[in-house]
Amino acid sequence: MPNLKLKQKKNLSSFRRIAIGTWKTVGDPSVYGSLTLKMGKALEYLDRFREVTGKRVTLSHMMAKAVASVLEKMPDANAILRWNRIYLRDDIGVFFQVAMNDPVTGEIDLSGATIHSCNTKNLEQIYDDFAGQVEKVRAGKDKELENTRSTFKKIPFFLLNFVLTLIGFLAYTLNLNLKWAGVPNDAFGSVMVTNIGVLGLEEAYVPLVPYSRVPLLIAMGAVKDDVVIVDGEVKVEKVMKLFATFDHRVLDGTHAAIMAKTLKTCFENPFEFFDSLEGRSTATANESLED
Repeated sequence: MPNLKLKQKKNLSSFRRIAIGTWKTVGDPSVYGSLTLKMGKALEYLDRFREVTGKRVTLSHMMAKAVASVLEKMPDANAILRWNRIYLRDDIGVFFQVAMNDPVTGEIDLSGATIHSCNTKNLEQIYDDFAGQVEKVRAGKDKELENTRSTFKKIPFFLLNFVLTLIGFLAYTLNLNLKWAGVPNDAFGSVMVTNIGVLGLEEAYVPLVPYSRVPLLIAMGAVKDDVVIVDGEVKVEKVMKLFATFDHRVLDGTHAAIMAKTLKTCFENPFEFFDSLEGRSTATANESLED
């Protein structure tokens, strides 16, 4: 059984071939872009969702569902580069960065949780999956993660670059299943999402992670009031900026434009796109909170 289920993309454009041949590492082909989303209706939906379900779903959960929809509609963006060829992924996984404290040193550490098949799940399912994984990660009960963390703590500093590069090569270029070595299958998914807004940051671009082979990273800024034009009138609305970093060997401006349009549609029409709340009452929430 391989690490990932893939199929090779055929008939690459001349530009895509040139892009693949131009850059040798994912440190070089980084492209950056930002997008401003109007968040008034999304925040209204979020409050209503929490009210009727009793679950504290966040904008990050909404982003997971939205970006999974983007990749489902545009499968060329759900890809990975191997042997200078683009392969399309069967699964759509969203990787969240998770802050935690090292159980031994107490130092603040960053880990992650990947929700697979996000395109087939609703917000409640994404919330439940994510909450379950985060609880295990922060409690040190994720055996695969703890084995990986333990292994890396034993690697000498001068070998870290070599080992990470080797793991990336084995897991993605050769597409080998490395669970026997403590490396979980498809650990980073199709796209990485990090919410810098919870840290109070309004803007930040995050770097591509070479060994993960993920070609798209999205940072969510803080929600703030801003002046916008609505139907020709100047108004103050809640907005949030997204900051995307993508690998130009796999994605380009055309992909980015389609993704931006789809994300705007999702967040500016949340009651139509996300889970239907029609007919649900606050009684559901009260029951959920009491259990």
